[in-house]
Amino acid sequence: MSHRLFNLKNSKCFVPHGHNEFVKVHLVSNGDDSLDGVSNMTNKFETLKKTWHNWIDNAVDHSMQMTAADPLLDYFKANEPENLKHLLITPGDPTTEVLAACFFSKINAFLSDENLEMTCVRLEIEETPTNTVVFHGDPKKAISCAQYDGPEVPWWERPDMSINDL
Repeated sequence: MSHRLFNLKNSKCFVPHGHNEFVKVHLVSNGDDSLDGVSNMTNKFETLKKTWHNWIDNAVDHSMQMTAADPLLDYFKANEPENLKHLLITPGDPTTEVLAACFFSKINAFLSDENLEMTCVRLEIEETPTNTVVFHGDPKKAISCAQYDGPEVPWWERPDMSINDL
C-alpha cells in the first residue's frame, strides 16, 4: 500500500510512500464453544476468511491511502477517475492507528453480515518491523468523523468491498 500523511507537512510522511502492511485479526466465538469431536471447529475456517481475504487482497492491497482533505484526491477525480476505486479514504490522515480501527470495524461488519458467531476482539497492523498498532475497543469512539464527508454509514462500517465513499 501507499499513503501520505497530509497533515504532517514538512515530514517525510507528507510525501506519498509505501509500506508492506501485515494485518492480524483475533477472533472469539460468540456461541457454543463446544467442539464436536469430528471437525472440532466452532466455525469453518474457510467461511471465516473468505470475505475478509477477498477485501484485503482485492480492495486494500495496492491501495493509495489518503485523507478526504488531501488535494491529491481532486487530482484523481479530475484526471484519473478510473483509479478512484483504488483510493482508501480515511477520516483524517491514514495513520496505522485509524486504519486499525477502520479495519476492526470492517471485519466485524463482515462477520455480523454473514451471521457467523464470531467477533474480532483485537486487530494488529504491522506497518514496519518496528511499528505495529494494536486496536481493541469501540471503533465509533476512536474514529473521529468531524472532517469526513460521507454517508451516514461509512465504508468501514459496511459489509461490502468498499474502501471509500467516493
